[in-house]
Amino acid sequence: MKFFLTLKHWQFFVFACVLPFFIDLTSFINYTIGAIYVFPLMMILFVFFFFGWFYAVGTNLYPKLPAKAKMSLTRFKIFLFFPVFYILAISVFLVVSMPYSTSGGPIEPWIFLLILPLHLFSMFCIFYCFYFIAKALKSVESQTASTSGEYIGDIFLIWFFPIGIWFIQPRINKLFDESDAGEEVVEEVY
Repeated sequence: MKFFLTLKHWQFFVFACVLPFFIDLTSFINYTIGAIYVFPLMMILFVFFFFGWFYAVGTNLYPKLPAKAKMSLTRFKIFLFFPVFYILAISVFLVVSMPYSTSGGPIEPWIFLLILPLHLFSMFCIFYCFYFIAKALKSVESQTASTSGEYIGDIFLIWFFPIGIWFIQPRINKLFDESDAGEEVVEEVY
């Protein structure tokens, strides 16, 4: 997962935003094929980069947290994996159900009653991940337990991901470049 920590902001932007966009753009060639197969592929690619970045940043910042910053890595992982599984399940559902809905077969209404609470909980989980990463990043940078006023801007930068990555990723690169340089110096001395 060091891959996500060492990518430059422009590289990450290309992988996470530009590449899925062009994959989805190809779906306009043939709408039926695009809706059934290309959109889920684009979602899987986006989920890999977006949530992979969350996982890499959250789990690698956690050990660097100051002792006073009380945060739960287990809760973060649970709240991270729920939206991943949910989005992947929705993608599979689209691939399986789309041929039936385009051929005139009805989709059961109970499915939407199931999807709504799962979708809302998934959104809550994603916002918790924004909070966790923003607070951890600010706490590691300042080496004190951060207050909400100090990291609220970072939450918005993560929320507006395509723009925010240009500001957040260089800070992450700096944190992990410094720590890697320190580890190399220790290894050379011994």
